Amino acid sequence: MNKTIAAASNPDLDQTRRTSVWLLVTAVLLTAAALRSPITGVGALIGEIEAATGLSHAMSGMLTTLPLIAFAVFALAAPGLSAKLGIERTLFFSMVLMTGGILVRSLPSVAALFAGTALIGIAIAVCNVLLPGLIKRDFPQQVGLMTSLFTTCLTFWAAISSGISVPLSQGPLGWRGALTIWVVLTAIASLAWLPLLPKRTEAGQNQNNAAVAGRSVAPKEGEAISTSSRPQSDQLDLSPASAPRLRNIWRSKVAWLVTMFMSFQSILFYVSISWLPDILQERGMNAEQAGWMLSLMQLVSMAGSFLMPLFAARSDNQKWLTAASAALCVIGFGGIWAGSVSLAPLFILLLGVGSGSTFGLAIVFFSLRSRTTEQASALSGMAQSIGYILAAFGPTLFGYLHDLSGNWDTPLAVITGVSIITALFGYAAGRKGYVDAR
Repeated sequence: MNKTIAAASNPDLDQTRRTSVWLLVTAVLLTAAALRSPITGVGALIGEIEAATGLSHAMSGMLTTLPLIAFAVFALAAPGLSAKLGIERTLFFSMVLMTGGILVRSLPSVAALFAGTALIGIAIAVCNVLLPGLIKRDFPQQVGLMTSLFTTCLTFWAAISSGISVPLSQGPLGWRGALTIWVVLTAIASLAWLPLLPKRTEAGQNQNNAAVAGRSVAPKEGEAISTSSRPQSDQLDLSPASAPRLRNIWRSKVAWLVTMFMSFQSILFYVSISWLPDILQERGMNAEQAGWMLSLMQLVSMAGSFLMPLFAARSDNQKWLTAASAALCVIGFGGIWAGSVSLAPLFILLLGVGSGSTFGLAIVFFSLRSRTTEQASALSGMAQSIGYILAAFGPTLFGYLHDLSGNWDTPLAVITGVSIITALFGYAAGRKGYVDAR
């Protein structure tokens, strides 16, 4: 005990611990900033891309859907990669892959455009799954705060990417350069993980090739940060003995409720960013005004994505918080459907706050509904895999309904109904409970 007290009072050791915490926070936030910015600008530039490459509308639609397909397919592979390499090393290689994908996408070839986009989607899929688990592991007492910072950073840079892509493309960079500038951010994020690798990644150390990845670096207030491994209950157990327990997550009611909530809130978001400008133009706005409304929605969503995880982490259950957040989407879509164009900014504000809140809650549920890091990663992989499969089809089906009906009234009525379903699943997923993977 005396050695522990002496170590805890060592100012040099305390400084090392603080440095380790800030390095990790920096790496997490830089990675979050890179998780949407390389792909959100594609939608804004799709007209220029079609004109320059000769892509049909169907093929350009595939270009915007390809990352979602990658999210769905490779989300389930992320926990296995982490078991072999360790969380930090897997995140580092994912950011390197994303950097390479952006460079491949910049090459003057349609094949390279699609190949690079696929690589970017794969890298994002892995990071999407592992970052909530890392937050659960290393910031167990600050899950709400770190999730808020993570989701806000992600949302902010996605909005920036949407806003600056067109102006940049009209200069000497062109559309390829406007999409390639994000290589700077992903390269910096890759470098941010380097100082964490030697000290925080321990993979394949025992006969079972179990991964014991790092230790908790953010303790309760007033406690010293341990430089040794975490308590056994908090360590990442991905040994063969734990595999059946993790597979059983697919039979967990709580896991399915979280997954359905994640799925339906993803549909709401991707339908919004895909079709909202067209809907508003049909309602009487010009293209510039409709574009600003989309930017407004994404910017105000940051308030919800930051605040909701904080509120959620301070409550034993989040059922009314989640239902109320989804109810804002019901009012937003319903208002756009039935209201006048003069009230559209109000409904866009409500939709933005609602979509940001439901996204932040879905992400924080990966930690709040799990007891261990491996459960958080498994739940994240399950929910995001299914969620992004449905999200990939959502905008397409929404557009198909428009083609069938000849207007946006029927699709808006349907998406308002989907918002109600989101609220119901959110209420159920928000009840106190844990994934039973044992």
